[in-house]
Amino acid sequence: MLVKIYTKTGDNGTTGLIGGKRIKKSSSRIAAYGTIDELNAVIGLILSAKLDSDIHDLLIQIQNDLFLVGADLANPSLDNNINRVIPSMIAFLEKQIDGLENDLPTINYFILPGGDLVASQVHLARAICRRAETHIVELADINAINKNCQIYINRLSDLLFVIARVINKRKKIKDIPWKK
Repeated sequence: MLVKIYTKTGDNGTTGLIGGKRIKKSSSRIAAYGTIDELNAVIGLILSAKLDSDIHDLLIQIQNDLFLVGADLANPSLDNNINRVIPSMIAFLEKQIDGLENDLPTINYFILPGGDLVASQVHLARAICRRAETHIVELADINAINKNCQIYINRLSDLLFVIARVINKRKKIKDIPWKK
């Protein structure tokens, strides 16, 4: 049996959540997990470049985790514990940040996003990640959510910043400080 990609159920401006509830596509919940989807797509773009295997594998893990973040945000019932962001996922990001930062010079100034094309794309992913966090905070202001989603995305923006710096360092491109 052929399953069609279109269902026509969203033609009236609503979409279905996990559990069957339908909400407007303009809702803060959709903005939150829609921006997670955008972030995942940009990471897919980054993965199309030639990357060191450690960075490649880390970004693949992040993509998988972002599917879980999106599913968590699409599930309005906190009683349902299936497909939830858990503290060990946050700890994983922190461990990656700590490990990658060991090879970077300490900075005590703001740096400009840029450098290598791929590092610049990672900076773009970081900016999208920060926007996703804003949408998640807005959602949390009006609906109960799994707070681990917000923490995970906050930590992910830090990790993406570090990854961009690592890519530049490995390509012998120095951080460019912001000048006031």
